[in-house]
Amino acid sequence: MKLDSNAHSVFLLHYHLVLVVKYLREVFDHIISDRAKEIFEYIAPDYNITLQEWNHEKDHIHILFKAHPKSE
Repeated sequence: MKLDSNAHSVFLLHYHLVLVVKYLREVFDHIISDRAKEIFEYIAPDYNITLQEWNHEKDHIHILFKAHPKSE
């Protein structure tokens, strides 16, 4: 297991984010999921986020990512 580090700490932070649609409606298809993934990947470098895994079903999206802590 490789740990991440910055000037003052060593860490390994994984986050599992689940985006759910209200009333579990079937909204997410491949086109919408791919567009959301593009937006996530575009924003991620600004926040030191690395996308590990992206999966979707018709009513939710699972996102697994690594991030650096923000403690200033």
